[in-house]
Amino acid sequence: MALTPAITAWLKGELGSTVELTDLETRYARLGSARAVALEVIRERLSDFRNQPASLTVTGVVGLGFAENIKALERQITALENGEPPAPDDPLDPDGGSLGGIGVLHLVERPRR
Repeated sequence: MALTPAITAWLKGELGSTVELTDLETRYARLGSARAVALEVIRERLSDFRNQPASLTVTGVVGLGFAENIKALERQITALENGEPPAPDDPLDPDGGSLGGIGVLHLVERPRR
């Protein structure tokens, strides 16, 4: 499988424009879907944030906090795991829509006893 321009654009939209294209191509060939690539990269970023202090303060000079960044990455992971936003290579249902969308349910009355 190869990255298409649409998949590359979607990944850059999710991961940022500074992400290495060769890294994305390697991951996409191994994982097979844009969503899996995005999840893997974001989980790595989250792990990196968790492995460093959550805040740094130099009294009277500067204060840095990463707690909100961690929460934002966790929210992004949850959204991607729930299928949002739709990726260009997400599987389609038989009607041509993406899986997990709104469907039609046909109710049939049961015979009375």
